[in-house]
Amino acid sequence: MWAYLVRRLLLALVAISGVLVIVFFLSHIIPGDPIAAILGPQAPDYVIEDLRHRWGLDRPIPEQFVRFVGRLVRGDLGTSIATKRPVISDLRQFFPATIELATTAIILGALAGLAVGIISAVAHGSWLDHTVRFLSLIGLSMPVFWLGFILLLVFYYRLGVLPGPGQLDIFIARPPSVTGMILLDSLLARDFVALRNALGHLVLPALVLGSHALVGIARITRASMLEVLGQDYIKVARAKGLAERTVILRHALKNALLPIITVIGIYYGGLLEGAVLTETVFAWPGLGRYATSAILSQDFAAIMGVTILIALIFSLANLVVDLAYGFLNPKIRYE
Repeated sequence: MWAYLVRRLLLALVAISGVLVIVFFLSHIIPGDPIAAILGPQAPDYVIEDLRHRWGLDRPIPEQFVRFVGRLVRGDLGTSIATKRPVISDLRQFFPATIELATTAIILGALAGLAVGIISAVAHGSWLDHTVRFLSLIGLSMPVFWLGFILLLVFYYRLGVLPGPGQLDIFIARPPSVTGMILLDSLLARDFVALRNALGHLVLPALVLGSHALVGIARITRASMLEVLGQDYIKVARAKGLAERTVILRHALKNALLPIITVIGIYYGGLLEGAVLTETVFAWPGLGRYATSAILSQDFAAIMGVTILIALIFSLANLVVDLAYGFLNPKIRYE
């Protein structure tokens, strides 16, 4: 296990290094000047050149990359041109909101997707199965931003049962920041007013993100369960007189979990990299909006910081999924 873990970490380091090289050179060779974009068309040329020199953007690209790697080894991701703050400070500010939203969304999507997939597989070929598959197709076809606007229109504007965009109402004081996640910070501060308000704001964006994860997880669960339910040991379990619930949950689902866990890990990694449209519709201050702003302004330091974080997220997500295989199936051996 330990040898496998070390090998996977080394491979992840190689993959992240490759991603950094590709993204760094692509972001620097595309047309455009971030300094000119920030200062505007009226800025004098000598001011633009002075700032380019100050930020090191007048150096050859290979030299800029060597300097970037040198800072990275020291744990310095550089300073954002747009925010004038260290990139690592920006990531600490925006990433916790994405973790909070993505974790809530994947929990909702996984629980509902498992339930829907199991029901559809057990009722294979029935009207219920066909209905679930039809609704799944509709769910995959709905644009995220459209669904977000519809939910806001119905539950916020028309019915008024849920709060609108943002993480908190403007008249609710934000709890002292410990983790950066409002729910946890509210619990730690015992601020139950902020906790209830933050939960209300989290419902709609989590439902939007979780709905797409739900559909994908439900489809994989149905396919995996159908394959397992046709196995001989399931027929033997039923022949022994075991309750159908025991057969489904303890025998079939346990052996169908490997592909389901893989899909959940992929979805969670994707959600953690930031959902740009959802965060924009719901004014959620997460990583997706920060990354989009960095790309539009050609903020090289911010782009590289987000790239490193996303590469780490997917590498860790894949590693956790692979390690989970061993716990779900003791027959799996790591070499």
